[in-house]
Amino acid sequence: MQEEIAPNPGRQQSRHMPLIPERSRLTSSLDQEQLVHLNEPRREPKVLDLFCGAGGLSLGLKRAGFKVALAVDNWSAAQKTFACNFPDAPFLAANIDQVRSTDLLDAADIQSNEQLTLIAGGPPCQGFSSAGKREPRDPRNTLVGTFARLVAELRPQFLLFENVEGFLTTGRGAAIFALLDPILESGYQVHLRKVNAANYGVPQLRKRVIAVGALGTMPSFPGPTHSAYGGPGAHLAGRNLPLTPTLQEAIGDLENVPPRFDGHIREPLKGTDLQRCIALKPGQTMRDLPIDLQHDSYSRRANRRVRDGMPTERRGGAPAGLRRLRPDEPSKAVTGTSITEFLHPSLDGFLTVRECARLQTFPDEFEFIGTRNAQALLIGNAVPPRLAEALGRSLLGDYHTSIVNKPVAAPGKLLSFSPTLSTGMSPILGDIFEQVSKRYRLRVYEKNATQLLLYA
Repeated sequence: MQEEIAPNPGRQQSRHMPLIPERSRLTSSLDQEQLVHLNEPRREPKVLDLFCGAGGLSLGLKRAGFKVALAVDNWSAAQKTFACNFPDAPFLAANIDQVRSTDLLDAADIQSNEQLTLIAGGPPCQGFSSAGKREPRDPRNTLVGTFARLVAELRPQFLLFENVEGFLTTGRGAAIFALLDPILESGYQVHLRKVNAANYGVPQLRKRVIAVGALGTMPSFPGPTHSAYGGPGAHLAGRNLPLTPTLQEAIGDLENVPPRFDGHIREPLKGTDLQRCIALKPGQTMRDLPIDLQHDSYSRRANRRVRDGMPTERRGGAPAGLRRLRPDEPSKAVTGTSITEFLHPSLDGFLTVRECARLQTFPDEFEFIGTRNAQALLIGNAVPPRLAEALGRSLLGDYHTSIVNKPVAAPGKLLSFSPTLSTGMSPILGDIFEQVSKRYRLRVYEKNATQLLLYA
């Protein structure tokens, strides 16, 4: 049993403070214009979920209090899965780079962009092809650029962007500029930070880049809710907070139950796969196997060229690939290949689709449609609903604040930038750190025990 962690006194004190003051106290200091704005009919906050996939982001935002006005994706497995779990939410099956902003409003049955609260999405960081000559390495031709364009055209009150940590170094920072330049020019104030989902209660060490932005107001960025360990930087954030669930706590009850959920079928291993499985102890990976049991491609990957300037000895060798997970820590990051790479900590077999969904914080009643590989990819690509809910609650608080304090037009600004979960950076990331600070005039530099931060 884990040792109980004493609550943070500051957090404990905050529980006794009312989240929303009494109306008489609230209105006593408001001017007439604010009172009129406060008494306007409250609109239900609506979100467009671009690149929705299975719907992890939509599920979290829905739990936070948003209404999913429209979801967009071009993959049939995503469409079927989303429709199954969100039967009341409109779905647009389309290539987002071929969709006009007016098409989105029409599909969502939104008469004006003033009725649109939030655009959210995690665009793949890949180039796309269309009519005319394109430079494949130009970041403006990526879906990141498309996301930024749609935000700039539709001008929702808030934006939420999620992507893999490699987004930061794509094109040596060009992907960052493709995202930020259009939305800052449109007047958004933005935070761009790397987070670990484990610090928000997800039983998984999953580093992601998050951007939140707002028009006419400064958006908040949710702080960690949980402490975590087992991965670089995870223990630095969220100290003196409840521990995030371990893998055992998340999936332990599924070990020996019959397949009562769709996707909870563990395929028996045989041959070399079984030999590797038996040889690996919890926490060990392909590199711990005898050479004769290592996969043929492992040595080739071990000698790959390091492209980002980080010395090879600090990279830890080849990607681990096959690994047996530890039960007493959060899982490693779930991907679309986890059902063929992540061994159960105590059973001789890979994780099931349902176990991967649990680690992503999908509820057991959430159904995934498609082949086994398609389901695994839907799960691995998703934003963990628990992380999405934390981000959504923060944005919803900003939305309610904007009802009282009417947004005022202001120049766009990058409010903060945190590209790492530690106090060290690779040479390329350090270069990007400097580029961002100069390009967006970030001056206040903070280096503490948890991260590096730039502030406007």
